Amino acid sequence: MTRLQKIASKEYILILLLLIFYTVGTVGILLPEYREFMLRFSALNLLVSMIILILSRKKNVRPFWLMLAICFVVGIVVELIGTKTGLLFGDYSYGSTLGPKVFGVPWIIGVNWGLLVVCTASLVNRIKGHLIVKALFAALIMTAIDILIEPVAIENDFWTWKAGEIPIYNYICWFAIAFPLQWINFRLKAVESNKVANGLLVIMTLFFLILNIF
Repeated sequence: MTRLQKIASKEYILILLLLIFYTVGTVGILLPEYREFMLRFSALNLLVSMIILILSRKKNVRPFWLMLAICFVVGIVVELIGTKTGLLFGDYSYGSTLGPKVFGVPWIIGVNWGLLVVCTASLVNRIKGHLIVKALFAALIMTAIDILIEPVAIENDFWTWKAGEIPIYNYICWFAIAFPLQWINFRLKAVESNKVANGLLVIMTLFFLILNIF
């Protein structure tokens, strides 16, 4: 087996694992008798997704690890500002579904920011153009995914909005934060076109789309 064949085999195995993992999660959440049990593993689901994403990297170079650290720190900080002051995103608070918290913000949220930044950047990296254009498209995709996530998050106690509805300001802030993160990501040359990252993005999108429909 050649090196390219080994890489392709590894990619297919990791994508298959993600597909099985998210399929089980989707079915479990949709079945009332298993819903609460499956939701307990929400944070673990994100953590495993990140581990698989890391394992799929062809080159685990320093810029990639630096970008993950930046996403984690920025993600936690902006969520702290949001939950404590409402200056970012709006007036909201986190529930218990996403697990242990740091001053009211689940630490796994920092991982989620990293996941979305890496996966969306991988998808748009095939576009030929200036890094600003790529960062723009990646940030727009991140914001679109948040639109899918929000109703599911509210329904399953990930977080709740004090006004009872999702403010447009939330999406404006999402884009405003996602864009500079993506710019840094491309500027650091931490982006890698990755089939597993692309597959994860598609699987996550389908996961939230199905839960929105049903």
